[in-house]
Amino acid sequence: MKSLDVKIWGVRKRNTKKASYDVRWTVGGNVFSEQFRTKGLADHYRAKLLRSAHAGEEFDTTTGLPESMVEKAASMTWYAFALKYLAMKWPHAAPNTRDGINEALTAATMALVDERPGRPTDDVLRKALRNWAFVLPGPDDRELPTEVANALHWVAKASRPLSDLADASVGLAVLNSFKLKLDGTPAAAETVRRKRRTLVNAVHYAVDLGEFKENPITLLRWKKPKVVKEVDPRVVANPEQARALLAAVSYVGGYDRARGRRLVGLFACMYYGALRPAEVLGLAEADLKLPESGWGTALLHRTRPSVGRQWTDSGQTHDDRGLKNRPVEELRLVPIPPQLVTILREHLATFDTAQDGRLFTSERGGVVASSSYYRVWQEARTLALPPAVAASPLAVRPYDLRHSALSTWLNAGVDPTEVAERAGNSVEVLLGRYAKCIDGRQEIANRKIEELLREYE
Repeated sequence: MKSLDVKIWGVRKRNTKKASYDVRWTVGGNVFSEQFRTKGLADHYRAKLLRSAHAGEEFDTTTGLPESMVEKAASMTWYAFALKYLAMKWPHAAPNTRDGINEALTAATMALVDERPGRPTDDVLRKALRNWAFVLPGPDDRELPTEVANALHWVAKASRPLSDLADASVGLAVLNSFKLKLDGTPAAAETVRRKRRTLVNAVHYAVDLGEFKENPITLLRWKKPKVVKEVDPRVVANPEQARALLAAVSYVGGYDRARGRRLVGLFACMYYGALRPAEVLGLAEADLKLPESGWGTALLHRTRPSVGRQWTDSGQTHDDRGLKNRPVEELRLVPIPPQLVTILREHLATFDTAQDGRLFTSERGGVVASSSYYRVWQEARTLALPPAVAASPLAVRPYDLRHSALSTWLNAGVDPTEVAERAGNSVEVLLGRYAKCIDGRQEIANRKIEELLREYE
């Protein structure tokens, strides 16, 4: 039936207990309709009908649909769709995001295969998907090892139809698979939520492609794991402990090789300036004002996060980008206290800079690997802390120095707005994460209550 015989009506809201919206149209005098949960989905579906009608497509008198919208979900497998989704997302995604998408698609694909003869081991399947299938250039654009090629061929044949995700039991099985690590123990809540976000986003794309009328994953009654967003107060070092740790760093390794000495300033930036590790690695001499006395400043605009070669466009281990969750051009000016000014002046006098002006380099002049400074930090903890304290969570990661800095500033009574500005966070996130690390608030509240009660004695 030709599009001239088609009439598409407007979206109509149904007056039912649960809000829903109808799209109605006629083909050759026959009335068709589809129901949606939101007006946006209904408008999107109606727009596709209109585009097909204006393009002169023929509409089927049985289904009421144009040829381009005839259901194709059964013919597309999850694996084929996942490859298409990855190709769409990859060019515009940050390296860490690419890694997260890869991890989520791998987990979902492992859960969406049928049992077929010749199944490779889970380890071979996972490596083939992680290292070859869900990276660009894709498996069709590279020469694959025989074992990998055989594994991906099996996946392509065994992958379930994309349309199976419309079955609640299948969708729930995929989501529940996210909750377990490879060894069968529970996965971290943030990891589970990140994988679910990727799956939801992928199926939204399937909706855009016309594979589903609406996203079946968002309709599932599935309890999301709770993510602990507050900083554990046990990791927060006090100023005396922080100074001892920084001093201990300088004793790690031999004096000439200077494994520890060249990193004292790196850790000091995390503690005295509350800088993130990636921000410290991108810091250059030109970004600093280091007066002979008093406070200085650090102008942050570049980060060098460690993400892995396969996720960056440059093929380097460290990405080179702007500030976290900020536009590329955005800057952040951070005042730095005299203690840090002194440490950085001494660092420059002793070690100079890399060829591109960066303050902190590896022994060969490259970007300092996170594994390298992590090992130095662990050695410093054993030197600086008593055995019982070293066995505790206190400053167990270099990033905990940033937590210690922000907690210290808040406890000092610095306005949260100013602390958030220096940290590059929102006030809401700042107070939510560090609420338990602000000491003395209970004592102040108790004192005020006690004084009020005494007035009535």
